[in-house]
Order: sequence, then C-alpha cells, then structure tokens
Amino acid sequence: MIPVQIRPDQALEELTNFSQKLGHGLQNLMEVGDIPTGVTPKEPVYHEDKMVLYRFQPAAQKVQNRIPVLIVYALVNRPYMTDLQENRSTVQGLLDAGLDVYLIDWGYPDRADRYMGLDDYINGYIDRCVDVIRQRHDIDAVNILGICQGGSFSLCYSAMHPEKVSNLITMVTPVDFHTPDNMLTNWVRNIDVDLMVDTLGNIPGELLNWTFLMLKPYQLAGQKYMNMVDLLDNPKQLKNFLRMEKWIFDSPDQAGEAYRQFIKDFYQDNRLIKGGLQIGEHDVDLANITMPVLNVYAMQDHLVPPAIGTWLDERT
Repeated sequence: MIPVQIRPDQALEELTNFSQKLGHGLQNLMEVGDIPTGVTPKEPVYHEDKMVLYRFQPAAQKVQNRIPVLIVYALVNRPYMTDLQENRSTVQGLLDAGLDVYLIDWGYPDRADRYMGLDDYINGYIDRCVDVIRQRHDIDAVNILGICQGGSFSLCYSAMHPEKVSNLITMVTPVDFHTPDNMLTNWVRNIDVDLMVDTLGNIPGELLNWTFLMLKPYQLAGQKYMNMVDLLDNPKQLKNFLRMEKWIFDSPDQAGEAYRQFIKDFYQDNRLIKGGLQIGEHDVDLANITMPVLNVYAMQDHLVPPAIGTWLDERT
C-alpha cells in the first residue's frame, strides 16, 4: 500500500480556495433566474388526453424532404431534451437539415391513467399521431426517430405497422435487454413487479430517477456536485449545469399497467428480441422491419450500453 501524504498547509489552502469559490458562487446561484428549456418555436397540432403532438416551426426555405420526421421520446423523462438549448438541439439540427419535425409530448400521467397499457401508447397515441401527420402531408408513411424507451416503442410500432413507416431511426435504444453488461436488467430481473404495481398504482417518477442515479452513485449523486463548485463563477456554464439538472429530476410518474408490461415483457422476459411479445391484438416481430434503419448508440452509455442496442449490426 502506498502511503498518502497530506501536507496540512496544502490541505488548508485547498479548503480555503474551495470555500471562497463556494461563497462567491452562491451569489451567482441566487441570481441565475429562470432556466428555459424547449427553445425552438412549436405549435400543438393534435392532442388527446394528456398527450400533445407538436410541430416545430420549419424554416420554409429549408424544407427539402416532403416526408416529415416524428420524434418518439421515452415515458420516463421529458422530451425537451431533444431541444434543450439553442446550441444543443437535435430538433434544430433536423430543421436545419431541411426536415419537417413533429414531437410527441406524453405529459404527466396521474391516477386516471393507472390502467393505460403499452397498447394504449403504441397502437393508440403513436398510431393516431402518425395518421394525423400522414393526413396533414398527404403521404402514406412518415419517418420516425425513437429515442431510448421511445426507440423500443418505435421498433414495436414499425414491426406492427410497417406500411406507415418510411424510415426508422433508433437512438440509444434498448433491444436485447439481457446482455451481460446491462446492470439495470440485473437489478430488476427478480423484482415482483406485480406486487409493486398492485401496491403503488402508478410508479413514482422520483423512484425511477433515483434508481438511475444509483447506477453510478459516486459520480452522479456526489462527485458532480463537488465539481459544480468550479462552475459557479461562470453564469453561462452554471445555467448549462442547472438545465441538465432540471431535466434529470423532471421525471413523470409511470402509468402502472404500461410499467408492468414493459418491465415484465422487455426487461425480465426479453421478448422484444426473443419473440413472443404481444401488444394489444398484434404480435411484435422485428422481422417485419424491412424499411431502412439508422441505429445510433453511445459507447459510454451506462443506461443503454452499446451491446443492448447493436441489434442493427446483427440484423444486417
């Protein structure tokens, strides 16, 4: 064991510098003001229950592709991550590339949504949003960009309704839920999800959020806040940090039945890739996905490790 040598004068200097940064930064923290998210202008074009379908304001001179793209985000976080700020916006990038962009905002489920299942979300809301876009643009099929859990939903939708999907993009999307490096699956594989849902009804978003944070407890629940002190004297960087924090902790509750089915069929039984997945009256067979697919995943993603989402590599 290598002995750790700590010089008292150096430790005192570091502590003094830290205290000064913290004291000065608290003033900036009190003056930071509102943290805006979802910066690109948009308008609601369809709503049903708590779900809203938005169309982002296109630059008329830049629309080059007559087939619009529908963004399907996860239920567990808010979709404004796709349009977080002016210089970090997937939506704006798509608009600049000449695409017409729509997005589904799932809203915040409450007790009235307790018995909503995956069929309601996928063969219900997503399908009706696709039909609205098809009718508005007089086209047979749309492009779909599915992100995270929304990517899993998009895979299911494309397998059940392939005639309505022209191109499919999946981003950080879990497909094979039983890869060895999937810590989240190892945690939930033996959970009695029936008891959980029957007891709680809707699953609190805060519970899921802390579950995700505990995947890297030191880094995500401790170290990043120590590092934040170095940002406190820079109002712009501070706002960027708080903007991400706002999104992380803005976690909607999960409709009980949809959560039950997603955990059991996807995480515990891995039916999306193994087969046997049924949503409503439809069997989900990934072999039905014959449209062009672009699969995007992150090498350092601890929630969706690369092996979970590399189904496209095997598919081709």
